[in-house]
Amino acid sequence: MTNRVVITGLGAISPIGIGKDAFWQGLVAGKSGIDKITHFDASDFKAQIAAEVKDFKAADFIDKKEARRMDRYTQFAIAATKLAFEDAKMDLSKEDKERIGVFIGSGIGGIETLHDQYKVIFEKGPSRVSPFCVPMMISNMAAGMTSITFGLQGPSICPVTACATGTNAIGDAMRVIQRGEADVMVAGGTEACISPLPVAGFASMKALCTDMNDNPQKASRPFDKNRSGFIMGEGSGVVVLESYEHAVARGAEIYAELAGYAMTSDAYHMTSPDPDAKQPARCFVNVVKDAGLEMTDVDYINAHGTSTQLNEKTETNAIKRAFGDHAYKLAISSNKSMIGHLLGAAGGIECIATALTIKNGIIPPTINYETPDEELDLDYVPNVARKQDVNVAISNSLGFGGHNATILLKKIK
Repeated sequence: MTNRVVITGLGAISPIGIGKDAFWQGLVAGKSGIDKITHFDASDFKAQIAAEVKDFKAADFIDKKEARRMDRYTQFAIAATKLAFEDAKMDLSKEDKERIGVFIGSGIGGIETLHDQYKVIFEKGPSRVSPFCVPMMISNMAAGMTSITFGLQGPSICPVTACATGTNAIGDAMRVIQRGEADVMVAGGTEACISPLPVAGFASMKALCTDMNDNPQKASRPFDKNRSGFIMGEGSGVVVLESYEHAVARGAEIYAELAGYAMTSDAYHMTSPDPDAKQPARCFVNVVKDAGLEMTDVDYINAHGTSTQLNEKTETNAIKRAFGDHAYKLAISSNKSMIGHLLGAAGGIECIATALTIKNGIIPPTINYETPDEELDLDYVPNVARKQDVNVAISNSLGFGGHNATILLKKIK
């Protein structure tokens, strides 16, 4: 018998607000967090817009001296974890920290540190490179420093599966609790790569939107016929997962049950999804099966929805292939229309949105949906949030390298 797993705490560092309440209010209002890049001078770049986290002060969450020894992506993770624990009303002094683990991933890691120290070595020489360069840069340090900061001594890893990272982290953490290896896990993703090299690189491969620099809040247009590339975002989404028994014993508020997890691989192309959509479709089928449900039980899909031509065709085809006629009864929307694409953090922040959708009975919209695409004929919850009772929801992620990952959340009973 496996343990049931529930979500009891939500920590959001997002381009539309810090904290779950500000994040949720922004989603429901259809607020765009996309604007001109301020992290660096992007005037000569093809892509000049991004979804930056505004008003983030590391000192609000982390000792100033320690914060200086962390890349921004690690600062985000620790801040999100602090918010998640506070939201869960968990007193760590009363918990067995050997039974609490950390699964927080990042698609890219400390790219800002890498960029800054690369300049140092060429401008000032190798002796001037910071001794903190490597520990600030490596991708596991968000998980490592979160474990250290909160004294969490259970299982700790950093999955790296590109844009599927956050979803894999949450699903893998669920398995740890199901197996009885921990009572509590903090899990999700973090990313801070609005930096010259990633922006230039993604633009060069024609993945970013470059034709809406003068109209940034309209630039992310998932499922719209005129979508022209994703918008890079940053932030962190971390959830507190507990065994159902542990949560009930301490009187925790439960947002939703995390009931299913699945992953498959396209084995097709380095960056493009397989248009056949067989493997993401199989992922949908497997996650529903893992939860012990029927395909017709699913009410809502929080789509990957990147605002790229290939993604939306593949994702829509996968939904049709997996759900058959029921696909036309599903509500589908993309948070990325408002917050951009948080890459390795996307699955974490979108899990938070999905849990709040179930808890509040409101489906966030896909904003900027103006011109329907004749190839995409499902219900994408256009432009305005929808009040709807949601009992079962799926959060879907796809990553470069052919990684497909899904989690299934359901209303607690």
